[in-house]
Amino acid sequence: MKNLTAQNILFTDFKLNGFYSLGEWRPFLFIPFFLMFLLSITANSILIYLIICQKSLHSPMYVLIGLMAVVDLILPIFFVPNMLVSFLFNWGGISLVGCLIQMFCIHYVGAFQSTLLLWMALDRYFAICKPLYYHKCMEIPNFLKFVVIPLIRNALLNISMVSLAGKLTFCVTNVIDHCFCEHMALVQLACGDITVNNLGLLTAFLIPTADCILITGSHVVIFASVFKSGKAQMKAINTCITHIIVMTSNLIFALIAFMSYRIRNIFFY
Repeated sequence: MKNLTAQNILFTDFKLNGFYSLGEWRPFLFIPFFLMFLLSITANSILIYLIICQKSLHSPMYVLIGLMAVVDLILPIFFVPNMLVSFLFNWGGISLVGCLIQMFCIHYVGAFQSTLLLWMALDRYFAICKPLYYHKCMEIPNFLKFVVIPLIRNALLNISMVSLAGKLTFCVTNVIDHCFCEHMALVQLACGDITVNNLGLLTAFLIPTADCILITGSHVVIFASVFKSGKAQMKAINTCITHIIVMTSNLIFALIAFMSYRIRNIFFY
């Protein structure tokens, strides 16, 4: 339960206190999280190295896979080192500005996971449905036309979300029950009405939802084209099903995060 005795204090520094309920066992979390972090860094670095070194892998699809590995490599760096230090030394201090920067970086880079899947679906669409135009459409100058709009969309949505959070004043407590500066974990510590800021949570859910709709639409066209032609069905279907599984997983995790905060608000506030 939040401390309500500090209503006349405006906090500008916070403490990240994820897994606080484990008490004295909390430092032992350092080992599994460090090993997972090390495995992630190593595996993604090897994948990126292989794609760079092997000229046979310098095709649009493998480049996109390499970019996905770059996202998976960069994203944990924004919060895992601080989390590991917090586990060992019980130190998780962060300023409001630092918290907002971390929040933007995590959400912006994280949004690339679904956006890259959208680009992969676009690559498969041209490869299967428009094979004669594939190389022309996948040339860097032409492909950038499809890349710019999602990049601008992700930036604008995340900037608006972080800006709204930055305008709040915080007087309830300075303890964030999370391992990093997640948007709603910070916003719920604010004084006054946060109705507008609740839309920020929808923003985080909107990006993968929009990408999922576009990916589903492209795959419907791909399936229709494959079954109509009757050629290379299994290869095309396996590729598309893999994209759908990954996209569905991302969407489910985003939905769980959204619903968890709404349920907490209903039952505990």
